[in-house]
Amino acid sequence: MTITTKAIRIYETGGPQVMRWETVDLPPLGSGDVLVKHAAIGFNFIDVVQRSGVSPIPLPSGLGFEAVGVIEAMGASVTDFAVGDTVAYINAGPGAYALKRVVPQEKLAKIPNEMDPHALAAVLFKGLTAQYLLRKTVKVGAGDVILVHAAAGGVGSLLCHWGRKLGAMVLGTASTDEKCRLAEQNGCHHAVNYTVDGWPHHLLDLTGGKRPNVVYDSIGQATFMHSLDIADVFGTVIVFGMASGPAPAIEPELLNKKGCLFLTRPSVFAHNATPELFRKNVSDLLEAMNEGRIPAQIGKRYDLSRAHEAHEDAQARRLKCRFQEGCSVFGTG
Repeated sequence: MTITTKAIRIYETGGPQVMRWETVDLPPLGSGDVLVKHAAIGFNFIDVVQRSGVSPIPLPSGLGFEAVGVIEAMGASVTDFAVGDTVAYINAGPGAYALKRVVPQEKLAKIPNEMDPHALAAVLFKGLTAQYLLRKTVKVGAGDVILVHAAAGGVGSLLCHWGRKLGAMVLGTASTDEKCRLAEQNGCHHAVNYTVDGWPHHLLDLTGGKRPNVVYDSIGQATFMHSLDIADVFGTVIVFGMASGPAPAIEPELLNKKGCLFLTRPSVFAHNATPELFRKNVSDLLEAMNEGRIPAQIGKRYDLSRAHEAHEDAQARRLKCRFQEGCSVFGTG
């Protein structure tokens, strides 16, 4: 029997208007697959990047990487879960913008049934990103100075709050003065507007010349060279996004001239590539949420059928995350 659902599909890249809300046939349920009825779907800037074509994906395609839902049916060889379990995923490929989805069991982690699915979907992808950046790429702790670009955004707000809880001095940048104030509410000791010329000098004035030994750059093109300039000797520059476009290519010798810097381009998908890694990381994230290191509040909700509104708000920079408010999430009815 063919299972159908409603989902967002794109047949070409472009503006938010290329997203279509339509009925689609789901693939047959394989022996190791489960059918998940989504309760909430997280919204991330990578969705905008893929929909716009900045990071191309094969077309036609769905959108969205993370969702939380309940198992409705299972293949014959599924052993890790039961019908009725609440589960979450981030690494099943684009296609989470749907009411239901067939997902391989190895892509899922079990979630306590009593947990609010919207609260988790609002921070799952972003929280797991913050987790590997702070605990794996560089193990941040007391005595570290970290600089977080886009510190009022989804991942940025979590990095600031969690980084400060770990004992680091937290510096931030944002695109407006209002967002700088939000960044300080998120945990930044100092925040400056990166669209204003000379912002690195202004930030160093505020810190008394103390430079960050870790720089988190999710903006890319507009900030990357400044990230190299402001990093401390032997510091680590972590490029994990490209909100303004890809970071420019550089010669390796430049890292030597800038202070023997380390440069890396990690990904949340690699850090959650196996069932064991993903499920352990989700467990760590849930613990961090329970202990208050990761905020679990929901910010703005959108109906999934009107997903284009979230994309429009993101591109117009109307979305901002605050510790007290959380991040955006799609509901399914």
